[in-house]
Amino acid sequence: MVTIDFHDLKLKPGSLVLDAGCGGGRHLRALAKIPDLNIIGIDRSCSDLNDALKGLRNMPDALSDNYLVSRADIKTLPFASASFDCVICSEVLEHIDEHENALKELVRILKPQGDLVVSVPRYFSEKICWLISTAYYNEEGGHIRIYKKKKLQKMLTKQGIKCWKINYKHALHVPYWWLKCLVGLKNEKNVLIRYYKKFLEWDIMCKPQFVRFIEELLNPVIGKSIVFYLKKG
Repeated sequence: MVTIDFHDLKLKPGSLVLDAGCGGGRHLRALAKIPDLNIIGIDRSCSDLNDALKGLRNMPDALSDNYLVSRADIKTLPFASASFDCVICSEVLEHIDEHENALKELVRILKPQGDLVVSVPRYFSEKICWLISTAYYNEEGGHIRIYKKKKLQKMLTKQGIKCWKINYKHALHVPYWWLKCLVGLKNEKNVLIRYYKKFLEWDIMCKPQFVRFIEELLNPVIGKSIVFYLKKG
């Protein structure tokens, strides 16, 4: 499930791109399909980094094979200032306490005119989850805050970066999480959860056009993620 629209970034051959908080590597694999990029993924989870590395190594359709994954803290990044042409940070800030320090670091390592892409859960869909289930927001390692659009945009632009696009993604995943909050986050045996999960997996693998069209229509209304595209100074 890819949240970032990389074709909008127009990444040039030789660009150095960081995925800060790469998790299991979903965006790293999407980046590897773009020719001749230099890709770095960081995360605090060693098991996620191992999954990301395995996924990159086993890609039959990779067009970029210059990649590195490493354990690092987003709040104290081990990179020189103005190193990266593009930095992405997808579904990470809502998990960490010192989110403004993390943003400062992401902007620090970005080259002038470089692109920063940040995505977080959207306020409406996330708020419903919090209202339905106390277990959802008490989950260890889970979300510790909900962002309102204008407040987050103000926090981002305060770092000296300009927002040039905002969009929404993954509307069809919202009912799935609402259902999980209703029946129990760990309840994988519920018939609605099982069939809806199969539907989402089928959609991710097969990408049927009519389902893609429906989700694009729904994204502005109930999209699960809000995505900010920003440029440095």
